[in-house]
Amino acid sequence: MPDLLQEITALEVELHHPGTRISAGRLQQLLHPEFHEVGRSGTRYDRDTVIAFLANQDELPDVVSDAFALTALSPDVVLLTYRSARSKASAPSSHHTLRSSIWCRVDTGWQLRYHQGTPAASPW
Repeated sequence: MPDLLQEITALEVELHHPGTRISAGRLQQLLHPEFHEVGRSGTRYDRDTVIAFLANQDELPDVVSDAFALTALSPDVVLLTYRSARSKASAPSSHHTLRSSIWCRVDTGWQLRYHQGTPAASPW
């Protein structure tokens, strides 16, 4: 499963990249039509809200992620877990978060079906 971990991790990290996060077209490809998220605040967001929010951001923080782990839930569904933090050159990392993402294989590839962020203690 190392190849699948690498593939899913690359897709997840692509969502952290400012170029992807501001491309509504690419977000629509990556996010499952029934996607929803529970943010680190505990608020639930649907796909349209997330796409609109990310596509309208002027400045996005850098996201640093590590400790990726993948669990197969079925042949076409996987759970990706990892840690992340926001980073700026002028400030130490902040918003440490434990993250979980459920990815589903569809006809066109993998799509993110569910994502959750939980505040974590700093440092790791």
